[in-house]
Amino acid sequence: MPQWNGVINSEVLVIEPGKKLSYTWDTLGVDSVVEWTLIATEVGTLVRMEQSGFRADQELNYKGAKHGWTRFVGNLARAVGGLP
Repeated sequence: MPQWNGVINSEVLVIEPGKKLSYTWDTLGVDSVVEWTLIATEVGTLVRMEQSGFRADQELNYKGAKHGWTRFVGNLARAVGGLP
C-alpha cells in the first residue's frame, strides 16, 4: 500500500501464557485491538484471532485487514500443520 510505511504501533494489553495475547494495533488511522486465544481440545489446540474496533467509516480498512489476516492465518496453518 503506497500510503502505508509498514509501521504498526502496538501496546501489549494482556498476556496469559498458553491462553491469550491481546495488543493494540494502530496504523493508517485505525485504532483496534487484536486478540489471540488458545483453547485446548482433545485433539489439539484451537487458535482464535479477532481484531476489533473498526468504525463504520473504516469499511475499506476492515476489508483490507480481513484479506491480510486470512492470508496470514492460512499461511500459519500450513506452516504449523506441515501442509503445502
